[in-house]
Amino acid sequence: MVRNPGMAGRIYVVAGELSGDAHGAGLLRALKTLRPGLSIAGVGGPEMAAVADGGVRDWVEDAAVVGLWEVVKHFRWFRQRFDEMLAEVKQAQPDVLLLIDYPGFNLRFAKAVRRECPQIRIVYYISPQVWAWNRRRIPQMARLLDEMLCLFPFEQALFERAGLKTLCVGHPLVDELDEQRLDGVQRDELLVGLFPGSREREVARLFPVMLETAKRLRAWHPNLRFEAPAASPKLAAQMHALAAQSQLGEQLKVTAGGSHALMQRACCGVIASGTATLEAAYFGLPYCLTYKVAWPTYLAGRLLVRLKHIGLVNILAGEEVVEEFIQADAAALPIATALQRLLQDAESRGTLQTRLAQTAAKLGAAGTHERAARAVAAWLPPT
Repeated sequence: MVRNPGMAGRIYVVAGELSGDAHGAGLLRALKTLRPGLSIAGVGGPEMAAVADGGVRDWVEDAAVVGLWEVVKHFRWFRQRFDEMLAEVKQAQPDVLLLIDYPGFNLRFAKAVRRECPQIRIVYYISPQVWAWNRRRIPQMARLLDEMLCLFPFEQALFERAGLKTLCVGHPLVDELDEQRLDGVQRDELLVGLFPGSREREVARLFPVMLETAKRLRAWHPNLRFEAPAASPKLAAQMHALAAQSQLGEQLKVTAGGSHALMQRACCGVIASGTATLEAAYFGLPYCLTYKVAWPTYLAGRLLVRLKHIGLVNILAGEEVVEEFIQADAAALPIATALQRLLQDAESRGTLQTRLAQTAAKLGAAGTHERAARAVAAWLPPT
């Protein structure tokens, strides 16, 4: 008998950033193996769009804005997308709404879908870091969601205490990054990696600081070289334009992609706070962390966030493993000083690499995508 595609189930998926797109694509690939003929619709990035055979629209370059002030400036655009997507869900009536990270948008979307379509099961993949900024939202999430798929064991206990069905699936980076390992690669002691983030505003704020850092390091050691991978062609053009003003010449190379390879080739680096810091830990790249947002966003965050550190590696380790240079401290002189210590002290680099490996081990075992896919499939109609 020929399988009716509708029998495999229907899901609508929402991811709003490149990291969520990569994790979502892995989950969708595993889910399609479990449920051939599954109907997939929604929004995400290029990887999810490819897996979904066109059913997922790529919107991440516009959707991936950071901070309260930035979201306020783009409120009308987000409101239009929100209304369009809610209309699509109401028309398609999927079996499962799969929300991937992106909490500012996705938790509001979950509330609207629960109100308009209460029969749709809502599964959240990559739990919001409410343990950092607002634990009072956890009971609300327990009312909205059918299941939470979290990445870290300590998150599971928080959500389960609120009565939310929760499964710790481990971190998808373990699966994704293992495939990116390079055999026989030696670190270049004269190569420094610059990783300014995957969003346009991150690059605009952080890459000029990184370029000034590179100029200071070159004045100290003229033979140093610098490489900066861009997360997308659009960001590559932006970074090329900024690099042209830096007068670093051939000592600076901007590439389209290649961040994982660079994390395995460089001697050390400076990285924008985010998923890339976990990736660097996995590959053993000694680095320091930096970040800047609009001042209204930063001041609001200081009132909400109760953590000593913002770096995921430091949060996971429960102590400062890598140095953090945030907001006013995100300046060329202190960052260059930190990188200079790593460049000239092999023992310090080795100690940091050991601590990074110990922290990366807490990300869990391989098979995250498959575990997450089985959890989502359990909410689909039986075939």
